[in-house]
Amino acid sequence: MPIKIPSGLPARAILDSERIFALEKSEAERQRVRPLKLVILNLMPKKIETETQLLRLISKSPLQVEIDFMKTSTHEATHVSADHLLKFYETLDAFVDNYYDGFVVTGAPVEHLPFEEVDYWNEFREILDWASTHVFSTMYLCWGAMGALNYRYGVRKVDYPEKIFGVFPQYLQDEYCFLTNGFDEIALQPHSRLAGVNEDDIAANHDLQVLTWGPQSGPGLIATRDFSEVFALGHWEYGKYTLAEEYERDMAKGLTNVPFPKNYFPHDDPNLEPLFSWRAHGNLLWRNWLNWVYQTTPYDLTEVPQLRREKRLGTDRSIRHEPGSPRKDGFVPFMHDGYGVIVG
Repeated sequence: MPIKIPSGLPARAILDSERIFALEKSEAERQRVRPLKLVILNLMPKKIETETQLLRLISKSPLQVEIDFMKTSTHEATHVSADHLLKFYETLDAFVDNYYDGFVVTGAPVEHLPFEEVDYWNEFREILDWASTHVFSTMYLCWGAMGALNYRYGVRKVDYPEKIFGVFPQYLQDEYCFLTNGFDEIALQPHSRLAGVNEDDIAANHDLQVLTWGPQSGPGLIATRDFSEVFALGHWEYGKYTLAEEYERDMAKGLTNVPFPKNYFPHDDPNLEPLFSWRAHGNLLWRNWLNWVYQTTPYDLTEVPQLRREKRLGTDRSIRHEPGSPRKDGFVPFMHDGYGVIVG
């Protein structure tokens, strides 16, 4: 939440330089408040598990949030009952005239396929076109992020011979970035994917900025400079046992391109409890994003299309560092911490 300060307080300039929301009395009195409206496009096979993970994060915010759920019409879900989908989900047709503060697009286990071979790719692009005029800010996860980066910004997908699987360190790129405000210099992030993104394509596009980056996992969090689109290639929404369950599933399928999950089981011993080492940063990212949306979204959501056309969705919150580390002394983050849970 923003802080309300006396008009003309000298600290305002410093707070602004650190990108901290501070409202003077006259600004605060002009604010109109209402619940945030979010819609979630759930592309994951296990709908209920993903719903729970996302709602758990969203609920940590002190803001009141109204949630709707969207599904594709060109893909038939097989891991959830038809009754659940009929009761709680709608296709794009039901949303075309609606406006939202926030939109969440999940990942899907299709990152090994060319985009054009995903059976709902054309519908996915149609949904993104709708969101570009009807949503204030969108959070894309894993494959959803790869697909959106490709369709909207021409960022190529890079296929991997072996899955990036486990929990990996991500280096903070800017301590004053609003979305990562409060992050430690090293944030741990789960990854489970057979593809990534072309980093040269991202660097060449001025509209995009890398917010966290890791030497093994690459960019973990990317955003447009006005935060109207946020791309998380890792899974800060994952629960404690999600990677273990995915590993068991992949081994049961006889997959040979899935390594033992790194930095997940203490001392790499699957008989020990996994270490839930990313929860704090996951909660913080989602609180920051919801707070950003709350502070900057228009009270009247029908103003979103015009704000987008005029590129006035938010101020430019550009980072100041190239991918690597914000430290100035050249320190390379530790490779091992003695507990067998961090490998750079």
